[in-house]
Amino acid sequence: MDYKKDEIQQHFNDYLEYRRGSQTDIDELRDELIHDCFNSNYYIIGRHRAREWMGEEAFNIVSFIKDYEEMSFGEILTDLSEPERVLNMYVYIIGEEIVADYINKLEKWTWGKVA
Repeated sequence: MDYKKDEIQQHFNDYLEYRRGSQTDIDELRDELIHDCFNSNYYIIGRHRAREWMGEEAFNIVSFIKDYEEMSFGEILTDLSEPERVLNMYVYIIGEEIVADYINKLEKWTWGKVA
């Protein structure tokens, strides 16, 4: 699912720019990027704002989370009746994909420099 993925990608890019003070710092955080960027604070706070953000995609997002959690954990852990939790879990899952892509690009770039 790619709903608002570009917006979530921009959030990650802004996070990286904020952290960019030291490339070493980012390199050391590679394993913590997903948690630090997408789990240490809510992406959106408030039920109303969450409902607005999800719009007509709310049910698709719920289904996406259910599939992800059942495959990853064998059960559904997110309270799917709370729009704020649903939205933030969705952003976390998409954030995992974005961070994985970033790390893969970083490793290819680093490997290319070494070779």
